[in-house]
Amino acid sequence: MAFEDLLNDPVIQKYLHELVGPTGMPVAAAPPDGEVTDEELAEELGLELNDVRRALFILYENDLATYRRVRDEDSGWLTYLWTFHYDNIPENLEEEMYRLLDALEDREEYERTHEFYLCEVCSMRFEFGEAMDFGFECPECGSPLEAMDNDRLREAMGRRVEELRDELNVDVTG
Repeated sequence: MAFEDLLNDPVIQKYLHELVGPTGMPVAAAPPDGEVTDEELAEELGLELNDVRRALFILYENDLATYRRVRDEDSGWLTYLWTFHYDNIPENLEEEMYRLLDALEDREEYERTHEFYLCEVCSMRFEFGEAMDFGFECPECGSPLEAMDNDRLREAMGRRVEELRDELNVDVTG
C-alpha cells in the first residue's frame, strides 16, 4: 500500500488518532519526507513543542518513527532528526487484532462461566458471589438484584470473535 493510500485509509487514521490523540494527530497525519527536527515540525504545524515531542515519542514506541541524534560541535546541544516509517502500520494493526481476539475470547469465556445479577435501578452488574455478599440487594440503592441473562452479549461477542478469526484466517481446532 502506497504511503498516501495509508494516510487516506479511515482505519489507519483512527489507529493513529488512538495512538497520539487529537493534539498529536497533526504530527502523525502529515509526516514529511526525510528527516525533520521536532522544532521544525512544531513551527510548520503551529503546535506546542511538547505536543510534537509527545506524538513523536509515541510513534517511536510503536515503531512508526525513528530518530538520529546529532551533537552540535560548538554548543554541545543534541538535535534529534526524526524519520517516519508508516510501512509498519499494517503489521501493527494485525498485532492489535490478535490482541483484541485474545481479549474477546477471554471475556466471552468469563461471561459464559459466571452468573450475573443486575440492579435495574442503578444498572450495576454483580457476579453471583458479590450479589450473595450483598444479600442480593444493591449496595447503592437497596433494590433487589435480579438474575441477568447475558446471552445476547455472549452471542455478540461470539460473532465478533468469528469475524476476527475469519479476517485473521485463524483456524480453531481442538
